[in-house]
Amino acid sequence: MSGPCLFVHPRRIRHGAALTLVFVSVLATGAATGSWGAEGPARAADRGSSTARIPIRPVAAGSVGTDEVEAAAAKAEEDGKSGSQAARDVVSRSGDRWGAVYSAREYEGFRQHLDGAYVGIGVSARVGTGGRIEVDHVQSGSPADRAGLRAGDRLLSVDDMKATGRPVTEVVSRLRGHTGRSAGTPVTLGLERDGHRWRQSLHRARLATEPVTVDRVGDRRPGAVRIKVDSFTKGSGEEVRRAVRDVPPGDGILLDLRGNSGGLVTEAVTAASSFLDGGLVATYDVRGEQRVLDARSGGDTRTPLVVLVDGGTMSAAELLTGALQDRGRAIVVGSRTFGKGSVQMPSTLSDGSVAELTVGHYRTPAGRTVDGQGITPDLTVHGDDGPSAEARARTVLSGLGGGA
Repeated sequence: MSGPCLFVHPRRIRHGAALTLVFVSVLATGAATGSWGAEGPARAADRGSSTARIPIRPVAAGSVGTDEVEAAAAKAEEDGKSGSQAARDVVSRSGDRWGAVYSAREYEGFRQHLDGAYVGIGVSARVGTGGRIEVDHVQSGSPADRAGLRAGDRLLSVDDMKATGRPVTEVVSRLRGHTGRSAGTPVTLGLERDGHRWRQSLHRARLATEPVTVDRVGDRRPGAVRIKVDSFTKGSGEEVRRAVRDVPPGDGILLDLRGNSGGLVTEAVTAASSFLDGGLVATYDVRGEQRVLDARSGGDTRTPLVVLVDGGTMSAAELLTGALQDRGRAIVVGSRTFGKGSVQMPSTLSDGSVAELTVGHYRTPAGRTVDGQGITPDLTVHGDDGPSAEARARTVLSGLGGGA
């Protein structure tokens, strides 16, 4: 497993925002994640189908190298100690925020997730009014579906954790349990529907992901089509392209990336190609070597487009958002995104564990990177009010001629 990759691990998220999804990209095309802020270069780097290359300066990566980690692991094994634990200690002391060491089993689980599988009960969640966590979608045939859960049910608790007021990513992470090892384990939910409260016990199962869902917003014609992308797993980019091609003439598009914690960068670039006629999606560096990610030609550049984001929009989802914003293709609505803009490189250690070390950073087409600060929307909706953000997005889309 070689090549730069996009990697986010829940235990390394700051401010309590435990991640819903854990992703690894081992594709040689590379991966990049990040964001830009209001003080960067002029946003309109390109308004057409091609983008001038923005010179980028090498950004310091992690402060520890692969050789150092491998040497620590090998020395520990010679002394009869755990090589992977020694490697973790080195990475932990290095100050590499996103660097980590994973067992072979964990890493394989992440790879499987990228192929479109996960362990859970089959629900996606959203933040409602007042920080309430609500069921947004129930996957057909899932444990949640068989138990009778419905979209709109309020999620009060997960096992012994109160859900209200917590980041939705943390709640969903608790629903899924320990990735790859939770199939068959029980989880007890506190639920509310129409004033009635009850507790429901379910057993997690291994399920196929539904990374892209498509529905209409409102009853007006022309109107708006909402394309919700929960993650950039294998094939999701082409699903977005098909959804865009099927949008009726005169309709607008709400591209909902809220709670999308990333995935395969190649899939995010394919999704960007749905809305761009070629040109730059991002630049990134790997140990100072500068590279580019380009969109395919032939995307839909005319349909009105609004992108919805929040604090759970991360990594590859930020890459897509930044590209559409910098290229003048979309209006971004919501709250500031998470802001992960680093590239990790995997290295297999002698005991089979895998070290992920930061080797570079990515930039949007305008050359911006504000790792740790996030993308600032064109229209900010303060707080964590999901319905309000969507209502504002629909208003903006209507103003663009999208009929929302």
